[in-house]
Amino acid sequence: MILEALNYLATLPLTAKPFRRFVRYSVSLWSRANRCARAWAGHEDNSKASIRAAMADLRQRRTAVVLGSGLLRDVPIDDLCRNFDTVVLVDLVHLASVRLWLMRRRYRNVRLIERDLSGWDDLAAGRAPDALGFLRSVPYLDLVVSANLLSQIGIGARRRMEAGESGMPEDTVPRLIAGHLDGLATLGCRTCLLTDIRLDVIDINGKQHDSVDLMQGVGMPPADESWTWPVIPVGEESADYQVVHTVVAVRR
Repeated sequence: MILEALNYLATLPLTAKPFRRFVRYSVSLWSRANRCARAWAGHEDNSKASIRAAMADLRQRRTAVVLGSGLLRDVPIDDLCRNFDTVVLVDLVHLASVRLWLMRRRYRNVRLIERDLSGWDDLAAGRAPDALGFLRSVPYLDLVVSANLLSQIGIGARRRMEAGESGMPEDTVPRLIAGHLDGLATLGCRTCLLTDIRLDVIDINGKQHDSVDLMQGVGMPPADESWTWPVIPVGEESADYQVVHTVVAVRR
């Protein structure tokens, strides 16, 4: 708890005021990732391999953008920084622990941007979600990675609606998910989408007890790879159950 508190307190003044309320969620994720490092290792390795595959045959490697860069555990940051002139990491929150790690690595071509990538504000204003529209003005853009972000857009939207941010249409979550997919599809560069699409609750005997469509019925493009990710392994919250997500990688 002490490390979590220190990370929270160190991150808060580094984060723009509109996004400070999200710091605690990032710290909670950081804490869980540390506790579940062994269970998450396969997912993180698969995510990195998919990103490496996306950049492998690029003729130009000028600017790479990682959307939802988060803890960087699922991003091959060494490979990106070594191969691209500029690497832009975009997220609501960049934890102090992540900033310190980047500083120690002395990456000179990394840029951090705080940005809401959900499209919530567009939808609240009666516009079609276009949270990725800013990328169309980025010069020399050769690779965009959506790093295990898409399902979090839906989860975050539901959380905000449950917290009393009313006035949003009933189909807010699927519209935001579809907006992200459309935004990636309109970019004139290589893209790599990594996202968990389904949640399953499974007991220690392998019996499935519940299943949730994290994409809320929104159609997904054909996947290049798929794997499972024990987000909540046995022993994390229960000795009898685990929560396993199905993850896909889509490269275009």
